Amino acid sequence: MDTLDPRRRQILDLVEQYARDKFGAPPFAADRDLVHYAGRVFDGQELRCATEAVLDFFLTANRFAERFEADFADFFGAPGAYLVNSGSSANLVALTALTSPKLGERRLRPGDEVLTVAAGFPTTLAPIVQNRLVPVFVDVGIGDYTALPERIAQAVGPKTRAIMMAHTMGNPFDLDAVSAVVKKHDLWLIEDNCDALGSTYRGRLTGTFGHLATFSFYPAHHITMGEGGCVIAAGQSAEELGRIVRSLRDWGRDCYCAGGENNTCGKRFSQQFGTLPSGFDHKYVYSHIGYNLKLTDLQAAIGCAQWQKLPGFIARRKENFAYLRKALAPYEDRLVLPVATPGSDPAWFGFVITVREGAGFSRTELQRHLEERRIETRALFAGNLLRHPAFLDIPHRVCGGLANTDRITESTFFVGVYPGLDAPRLEHMAEAFRGFLKKR
Repeated sequence: MDTLDPRRRQILDLVEQYARDKFGAPPFAADRDLVHYAGRVFDGQELRCATEAVLDFFLTANRFAERFEADFADFFGAPGAYLVNSGSSANLVALTALTSPKLGERRLRPGDEVLTVAAGFPTTLAPIVQNRLVPVFVDVGIGDYTALPERIAQAVGPKTRAIMMAHTMGNPFDLDAVSAVVKKHDLWLIEDNCDALGSTYRGRLTGTFGHLATFSFYPAHHITMGEGGCVIAAGQSAEELGRIVRSLRDWGRDCYCAGGENNTCGKRFSQQFGTLPSGFDHKYVYSHIGYNLKLTDLQAAIGCAQWQKLPGFIARRKENFAYLRKALAPYEDRLVLPVATPGSDPAWFGFVITVREGAGFSRTELQRHLEERRIETRALFAGNLLRHPAFLDIPHRVCGGLANTDRITESTFFVGVYPGLDAPRLEHMAEAFRGFLKKR
């Protein structure tokens, strides 16, 4: 029996109608419209869910957050999923979780080394530095833009305790090689899966290989909540790590009661912590130096609507990638086109291109040509992070040099493959590339 308040139903129906009228896209016009590298793809369902959350007016995480976390955990076969307010927060919480005193001798301590890459996004690296750990950088391949497998094994030293890297642009790093190093040296592994929701490696979802994995729901990513991110844990330590992640997200408190709940453990006033008085209120006991990194239920409601569309979004990203790959194949003598890591099936984030040495033109010249035709381009994130002011003086180690990373800084960029790109936009992109390359 439908018991929905008729006024609420009317509001929700009007919101959907408004969305159709307001956001219905007119046909693409090359002389007027931008071809974005990424963006929100939504319809009335997202606005309907968001309005439901507003009418609930619980504001902080509630029923939509609980539903999203349950669906997300099921998708990955994880015991739990923990929503946070961004992918960067997810990385901060995941890495910091490995420093928890609750892990005993397994915890990371200041001075321990973490293997990573310099050709990435800064908030994969920042938590390593902020936790007073030492990043060890390895170079990446040109074409797949993931860590060189042989360098990972070579980079392990006596202080190495963890690996934290991204599946760059949705392309999984060599998980055979990385998993072998993790097992041989008993390391922690964090998969930064922010670019790669839905990617698989040997038929298995990325994000399920490491002890922890992180996700982003910023509008450029595979699904969006506006802002938002998530952490999952896997393996034998999953439940323990999940409790630590939740503590760090929820101010660092030891209590695991959800908002509005009290004494779910039945021991709220009967425990002893630190040097606090016996029976001190468990809701206000802090076992970690944490933060409030939760998102709102309005964001989660949008995520619930987006979640239903994920399979279609992933398929569209793969189709758009294949279109550009075929369209630009004749120009591989001057452009390095992206390739999937062997054994992987990426849910591509973008279409990465490196201008070959001796091509007769520069990356900047090609980018200018595309941007003048209203086609958005982006650098491969930061290029070499070690060349940025924020990271010039950080303690670190480099294994084997970063020649390819520096080349990416000089010669690499990407264009979009997101689901908002339709056939006219893709053809406009292809024609713009052809117009430039036929004259060179």
